[in-house]
Amino acid sequence: MDESEQLSAGAGGAPRKLVPPPALCAFLLLLALLFAVSFAVGSAAGPVAPGMRPPADTTGGGGDGEDPHGGMRMHGSGH
Repeated sequence: MDESEQLSAGAGGAPRKLVPPPALCAFLLLLALLFAVSFAVGSAAGPVAPGMRPPADTTGGGGDGEDPHGGMRMHGSGH
């Protein structure tokens, strides 16, 4: 009997603030920390391949059946 009185009194009172669970806050904090650490390590390491450039197209776009990216064209792929 006391529980029903407490529930009805709580339901009619002022609404409580919605607070996210502490586990969610801890997870988001850990996620942000890992992102910051990985960004710092990546910045310290520098670019992976600093001198890498695409090959120059010296054929003038000829139709020899090769893809300009170095692979063979797939005739049945719909591209």
